[in-house]
Amino acid sequence: MSDRIQISEASREGRGWWRTIRQRVTRARTAFSLDRPASEPARIGLALGGGFARAIAHIGVLRVFERHKIPLHAISGVSAGAIVAAAYAAGADTDFIERIARGMKFRDVARWTVSLMGLAGSDRMIPFLGRLLKASKFEEMKIPLAIVASDIASGAPVVFRGHGDVILPIRASCSYPGLFQPVRYNGACLVDGYVTTEVPVLPLRDMAANRIIAVHLPGPAGGVDPRNLFAVMHRCFQVMGSRLEGEWRVHSDLVIAPAVEHVGWDSFTSASEMIALGEKAAREAMPLIEQWLGRTPAVERPAKSAPMRRLD
Repeated sequence: MSDRIQISEASREGRGWWRTIRQRVTRARTAFSLDRPASEPARIGLALGGGFARAIAHIGVLRVFERHKIPLHAISGVSAGAIVAAAYAAGADTDFIERIARGMKFRDVARWTVSLMGLAGSDRMIPFLGRLLKASKFEEMKIPLAIVASDIASGAPVVFRGHGDVILPIRASCSYPGLFQPVRYNGACLVDGYVTTEVPVLPLRDMAANRIIAVHLPGPAGGVDPRNLFAVMHRCFQVMGSRLEGEWRVHSDLVIAPAVEHVGWDSFTSASEMIALGEKAAREAMPLIEQWLGRTPAVERPAKSAPMRRLD
């Protein structure tokens, strides 16, 4: 089976998919039990979940990892988390990613269009990712990378990794149903990875990581009264994600959850706050991560962020 795209026959036909996943889950839990020997070297995998604008909080998490020189064996991303994961895997530091994120506008990644499949095309994402990514192929990544999209026909996750172009998988993983048109690939109709995988933990197990850190970006707990079409769609995603949560949490050794519940799904102007919340959540998790690596946990004081210039 190719590492480029992993779609089983069961998932293609839409039959027995959950049975296949349960079998994989059982094998993964057996092979990577939390009771594994303490002497086993830590191979840390980092899974970045989706959350539209809230994905900016991932920058804060990664910044703390940089300060503590935490080695990553593999990184995965879904939806907006796929953009951050790919940029970091390709060799960009968090300052560079932050500058791009602060200057990002919707028109940088989308073009309004008339189509029965979605309100916007994602072709503009191609030059945007060309500016953001320091490498455009999986085999060129400095950190092994996995991107997850969803096959809308079978209802199964589609994992891209190993080799080949990175741009198309990211576009597919970010193809928010109703807003973006689906992406076609090898006969499959691909949409946002968040539809099937809220946080892409399991691909990291397949990439031999044995300490999995999931970064979850929670939305409002409930009681939200949507006021427009996009708010309705986003709320539906939140409800759906809450049903999937148990599937990835059980395979995570550590969950980092920046407190971004109050931040709007499209609040790009709240970048500074979200980055700070990502840093805070990562600092709180750092003693355990340092322990995995056999280090004495260091006490870190919050760093003052330098004022950033908006890029127009």
